[in-house]
Amino acid sequence: MTQNGLGEQNRHGGEGPSYRSSRVPGSGVFLLMDAAKSAARASGVEVVDLSIGASDLAPPPEALAALKDSIDDPTTHSYCLKSGTMPLLEAACKWYGERYGTQLDPNCEALSLIGAQEGLGHALMAVADAGDGILMTSVAYPSYFGAVRVAGLDPIYMPLGPDFLPRLDAIAPADLARSRVLLLNYPNNPTSAVASAAFFQAAIDLCRRHGILLIHDNPYVDLVFGEEPSPSPLCLPGGRDCVLELFSFAKSYHLGGFRLGFALGNRNAIASLEALKAPIDFNQYKGIMRMGVACLQLPQERVRSDAGVWAARAAAMVESLRRAGCGEVDMPKACMYVWLRLPAGVDDVAFCQRLPEGVLAAAAEKIAAAMRAAKAALA
Repeated sequence: MTQNGLGEQNRHGGEGPSYRSSRVPGSGVFLLMDAAKSAARASGVEVVDLSIGASDLAPPPEALAALKDSIDDPTTHSYCLKSGTMPLLEAACKWYGERYGTQLDPNCEALSLIGAQEGLGHALMAVADAGDGILMTSVAYPSYFGAVRVAGLDPIYMPLGPDFLPRLDAIAPADLARSRVLLLNYPNNPTSAVASAAFFQAAIDLCRRHGILLIHDNPYVDLVFGEEPSPSPLCLPGGRDCVLELFSFAKSYHLGGFRLGFALGNRNAIASLEALKAPIDFNQYKGIMRMGVACLQLPQERVRSDAGVWAARAAAMVESLRRAGCGEVDMPKACMYVWLRLPAGVDDVAFCQRLPEGVLAAAAEKIAAAMRAAKAALA
């Protein structure tokens, strides 16, 4: 085989160059699960899909009305440059200031995103060089691992405590010295763990001491079940010096298919991300950004009421799983996930892939029974 890949088998089974960068990740868990579900359905198995964290609640009527009005507005039909994103950025900074008491500059501390996932992938490439270290957890949203690989970064996995928060005091000095980014996500996918302001302050202090950018992926900011709002590291002392925070409209406002988000934070990180995105995209459609503006202007009570729906579902599911004999199941504090411990030695991806096949019939029936009971409890 030659250095350019000639002679290796391509993905269609033929000979020829692979045309694939070493940075390109594998198929990913979402594609694997989609294939497993499709195969199960094709064989006649009824599949109840819990494999992706997508809201099934309706988008706010105000957001849908904004989009409908925009379709007939010819000023929304052209490419959208930075000036066209300013209404969204101004609304985002106003929303953040009212919520957290910190007023940001929409011109240089905010940036529109085509979803927070897009923003994270591009941010990693914008703020670090290939070979730099990134501090993260080994239990995380699956797309993080692919984004880290595409950016060419070296993942350094921090140990987790019993609360699913990384033990910042256990990071080796050598790892701190070679890291450019600390990636956090609280409320957390998939553990539903939450972090306190004190934890975030410790992370900020650590990052400032070592010149590390703290990227906080915060799509679940509104999906907390307690009375206390979810803290934001950006508003804490020193936050604007080293924090880039990513927000999404997919979870709080049920706009997952519309692909919209925004980044707030350190102006140097924002400038780097903006510069990297410039040759790649022309921002989201203006009508969709108007949906975002309408969402950010909604009363917080409306948004919090949706969190109550997820809390009620979680409570019903947890109780039903316990009754079905699924072991120790803790009530989550946020998000839309229930975290279960698999038996020792069981691979998590393989377990999920085999559930739709009916191979793990006993486990599948327990989960199905729990789901039926939870649905009945909510009826």
